[in-house]
Amino acid sequence: MKQLWLDFKQRPLWRKVLDVAVLLFALAGFAIIGAWALYQTGITNNRGAVDKNYRYLLSVSEMENLTASQLTPQRQNELWSQQCARLAAFGRYYPVNARLIMQAAQSSGNPAVADRMLAAAEMYIDDASPYNNLADELVDILTAKPQQQRPNVIPWMNTPEWEALRTAIARDSALINEAGRLTGVEPRLIVGCLVGEQIRLFNSKREMFKKYLGPVKMLSVQSQFSYGVNGIKDFTAEAVEQHLKDPTSEFYMGRGYEHLLDFETDDHVTERYNRLVDYRNHLYSYIYTGCILHQTMLQWRRAGYDISDRPDILFTLFNVGFSQSVPKADPVCGGSHIEVDGRMYTFGALGFDFYYSGELANIYPFQAQRFIEKDRALTQQEIEQIQANMSNCSRPQRGLEYRRDSADANPAATLDEPPDPFGIDHSQVQPLDHIPQ
Repeated sequence: MKQLWLDFKQRPLWRKVLDVAVLLFALAGFAIIGAWALYQTGITNNRGAVDKNYRYLLSVSEMENLTASQLTPQRQNELWSQQCARLAAFGRYYPVNARLIMQAAQSSGNPAVADRMLAAAEMYIDDASPYNNLADELVDILTAKPQQQRPNVIPWMNTPEWEALRTAIARDSALINEAGRLTGVEPRLIVGCLVGEQIRLFNSKREMFKKYLGPVKMLSVQSQFSYGVNGIKDFTAEAVEQHLKDPTSEFYMGRGYEHLLDFETDDHVTERYNRLVDYRNHLYSYIYTGCILHQTMLQWRRAGYDISDRPDILFTLFNVGFSQSVPKADPVCGGSHIEVDGRMYTFGALGFDFYYSGELANIYPFQAQRFIEKDRALTQQEIEQIQANMSNCSRPQRGLEYRRDSADANPAATLDEPPDPFGIDHSQVQPLDHIPQ
């Protein structure tokens, strides 16, 4: 070894550098080969370990997996009330986890999810006795009270009319949400107006509902006195159009909405009527509704009264019309009286009931901002896209849309006309006359 060192010292510098480089490369090669050998033998593999809570984790995973379709409505309500009791107790100790479990359970569609999530979280509680005692007390209090048979606290929502209307409103979700976007109005507000008008129609013509509209769960379209699914009068629709164009109007919505209801033809009366009584595409009915809500809200705000957080007042004003919209400090909910299943309601109250009921909130959610102001004007392409929502169906003469003899009264209604999308034979449907309020 000493001789090797002496020989190395006597070599020239370039040779020393070369020898050191060769030595380093050799060492690196041995290291790589050694690491590969260790890997191949499996010595470095981490085989893991069995979790100390293995049996508990297994029991959570094996908890019964249920779907809402497997349970009766009564059993679903019982399970949900018990889970709410345990979540309320859990929330007294771990509020963040309780809120997350609640949100996940509501969106899962599986009633067992809340039980599984609670059981998984309870694994980390050192002493679960206080929580379990509180949870058991709350569950005992609930179970001591017999389950009530009436499913909905709002009486009119327990009627067959609402069950049919609920489905019909859900079918129009794309149109209603688009109308909300175009008019800058929360879609749920537009639905509140629709609910009031349709409940009124369903109950004023109960026999027709039972025979025609109820079985296919279809919205009623009016063609006399007031038009469309929301019962908008022609002079109200004309006023909406004028407010959109007049920057000096107290109802003016801004330049971003000026061309929202531009006409394609010079015959505005006929085109307006065709827009509103279109029974295949209700977009224009919803756009006019959104504009009425937005314009009325702006009128009151400019007068110093903000009613954007008062859906009951907005629904009432939609029902009574622009002429009776007088801004004041103490507005009251009201409107037309509507009898449903032996109880009397007002138009504003029906819309208010729906708005805060939670019904259809997955389709029409509550939004942080009910009204949106926008300044960007619509492009010509956007205007044409809105206008393209006019169905090409043949329309009857005014007031004859749902008469038994409508085919005879309307030469344009030929056998080649496309069938109704919901299977309704419109030649057999009696008219829904909207009595002026």
